[in-house]
Parts: sequence; structure tokens; C-alpha cells
Amino acid sequence: MEEPQKNYLNTMDLEKDEPLKSTGPQISVSEFSCHCCYDILVNPTTLNCGHSFCRHCLALWWASSKKTECPECREKWEGFPKVNILLRDAIEKLFPDAIRMRFEDIQQNNDIVQSLAAFQKYGNDQIPLAPNTGRANQQRGGGFFSGVLTALTGVAVVLLVYHWSSRESEHDLLVHKAVAKWTAEEVVLWLEQLGPWASLYRERFLSERVNGRLLLTLTEEEFSKTPYTIENSSHRRAILMELERVKALGMKPPQNLWEYKAVNPGRSLFLLYALKSSPRLGLLYLYLFDYTDTFLPFIHTICPLQEDSSGEDIVTKLLDLKEPTWKQWREFLVKYSFLPYQLIAEFAWDWLEVHYWTSRFLIINAMLLSVLELFSFWRIWSRSELKTVPQRMWSHFWKVSTQGLFVAMFWPLIPQFVCNCLFYWALYFNPIINIDLVVKELQRLETQVL
Repeated sequence: MEEPQKNYLNTMDLEKDEPLKSTGPQISVSEFSCHCCYDILVNPTTLNCGHSFCRHCLALWWASSKKTECPECREKWEGFPKVNILLRDAIEKLFPDAIRMRFEDIQQNNDIVQSLAAFQKYGNDQIPLAPNTGRANQQRGGGFFSGVLTALTGVAVVLLVYHWSSRESEHDLLVHKAVAKWTAEEVVLWLEQLGPWASLYRERFLSERVNGRLLLTLTEEEFSKTPYTIENSSHRRAILMELERVKALGMKPPQNLWEYKAVNPGRSLFLLYALKSSPRLGLLYLYLFDYTDTFLPFIHTICPLQEDSSGEDIVTKLLDLKEPTWKQWREFLVKYSFLPYQLIAEFAWDWLEVHYWTSRFLIINAMLLSVLELFSFWRIWSRSELKTVPQRMWSHFWKVSTQGLFVAMFWPLIPQFVCNCLFYWALYFNPIINIDLVVKELQRLETQVL
């Protein structure tokens, strides 16, 4: 019984092997042909109805008809069609030469390249709206950030209403109040804002009841003698230099973000949005129209000289600024051209001692905006749209200019409450929005790879 059974099994094995050997050579290109171009399938895309077409054929069909339906049976597809990876790999292994020739022909046809780019752009726009796309977890992630944004917006509105209805900031008082009307406490507040070292002389000024009128009469010789006894020459020089600025302006000059906003509400709002959407144009504006007060401290902060890297605080360093050296200009122009958001992050980093949380929000936002800018450049590069860069730059310049002009024309009519809401929104909530945008860009990149 054992011998017949072995013969039977051997016969069965031969029968299994023979069909593979006989059918293998009979596979032809025509069995994997597209029903649109009747040539071998390239990047085969399978629709809901089961029909498969070359991806560029489907793109050409969509571009000409603007219909989301099968070219053969006219059944509408759901979502955005994807490449059938299993079928694509099988065809490329069976007919590598034919696929290579087809790829070369496709890449030389500009109409096909443009149709594929338009089709992919249409698909990218449909991804967040497409139901049952297999991205449920990623969409829930984007929804999470949207929910956080909504909650924080409500909290921010409540806090802002409470803040503006309760009291005015002491910093706002000093930058709007004439120095001759300063009290002794306000003089001490002005002194302490020069740096941590100024706290050494706080009690001396309070004991002498130095008010604004008396402060304007003090000289370097009086500061060096009793009862003030400021023996440190650098401290004495910093106080005198800031006092000269106070005398020239008649009030306290702005020394931090909140004081700058109090003195220049429109300019601060404009710069905040300009540096977010167009940092290069924003910095160019500072150079042309606000060189001494804003641009000069900015470039000395982000591109300091070697001798400036001492232990002094940021406010003291910015009291006496000279024209930037060629080395500083060279470093600034390189960063300005390639990493403009890094300039903002470095500036915010140096102000961590003064603006603890606000600087961190600015740094995070600058990092996110850098990532989004890289995604934009990658999208242009991958779509072979480098020739359109000058046109895009001009249209962006025109858009930013017209928006700035429009806001400048209607600025006197905009309520202060609305301006403050826009300012704090751009300052604190834009990072949350940009996190959501980065997540969506990563989802889109992953979809394109697949």
C-alpha cells in the first residue's frame, strides 16, 4: 500500500508544478493593458468599481471631463483614487523594460506632467474631506488641535476682557506719562527696568524720594557721590545714557514688547503679522522705516559682536548701539535669505529674562513657520514649478502691500479692543494653528509617498 501511495503523491506534485511552467511564458503585456491608452499599465490606479487605469490616463480623463467617475463604466469613485501597489509591483517585475520606456515617454510629455500635478493637487485638497480614507486616527489628531484651539480662544477672550476692564498696566503709564510728573515709585520702577544690577540702588533712590523733576536735574558727579554712591562706572554710564533718552523724549522710551505695543499699537500689530506671513518683507520694512529704534537693536541682538558677549543683561546692552560691522551684516544677510524665522527665534531667545512665556511662544511659532516654509519649497521643487517662483514672490509682495495699505487706511476706525484681540491671537494662538497645519502637511506628504 505504501508504494502506490508514494506514486500518487508524486503525480500530484507534478500536476501542481506543470501548470506554473506552462502558464508562466504565456503572460503577455496585453493582459495588463489600460483601457484608456491600450498600453501597459503605469502606476495602475484601481477605482471602486474594480477597473484599473494608468494614473496619468485617469488624470487626463479627470482634467478634460472634470468628472469623478470611471472612464469605462461611469460609476463614480469615492474619496481619491490611490495607486494599486500590489499590481504596480507585479507589472514592474514582469515587464521592467516596457515600464521603463513608458516612464520616459510620460516624463517628456508636458501635458501629462501638468495633468498629474493638477490631479494630485485636487487629491490633496480632498484628503481632509474624504470619508473612510483610512486616516481616521490622523484626522482625529487634527481635530484634537482644533478643539484645543477653540477652548483656548474662549479662555483668551474672557481673560482679555477682564484685563482691559480691570486696570491699566504700570508700563503703559510710564511710556505715556511725562517724566516731570513721575513719582518716586515710578522713578524706581524706571531704574529697575535697566537691569537686575539696578536693584542695588533702589533703596537709595527711595530714601531720597527722587521724583521725575529731581531726576532730570541729576548729573554724573551727583550720582557718584552720596547719597547715591554709584561707584560702578558702567552702571553710572547706563543710567546717564538712559536719562538722556528720557530727557530727549520727555517720557520713558519703550524697552520691552508691552511698552512698544503701548506706544506703537498699529506698528506692533503690523510687524507681528508681517513677520509671521512675510518675515523678509517685515525686516526690510524695519530697515527702511524704523532703523534706529527697532532694526538696530534687532541686528545687534541676533548678530552680536564678540566683545558684546558679556554678562550684561539685554536691556543694558541695547542702551548704546553703534552701526553694525561688515561681519554682522554678512551674518545677518545669510540668515535673512535662508532662515528668516531663525532670526526671530534668536531675538526672542535673548529676551527670555524679560518675557518668559511670550518668548517661548515666539520661538515655537518660529520653528513651526520654518517647517511650513520648508514644506512650501519642497512642494514647488517636487512639482517642478521653480520657474513660477518670481511670479509667486511678486504676487505675495503685492498681496502683503495691498493688505498693509488697506489696514493703514482704516486703522483709525478699528476699535482698540479688536486690535488687542488680533494682537494676542497672533502672539499666542498662532502656534496652535501652525501645529495643526504641520500635522496636515505631514499627512499630505505621507499620502503622496504612498
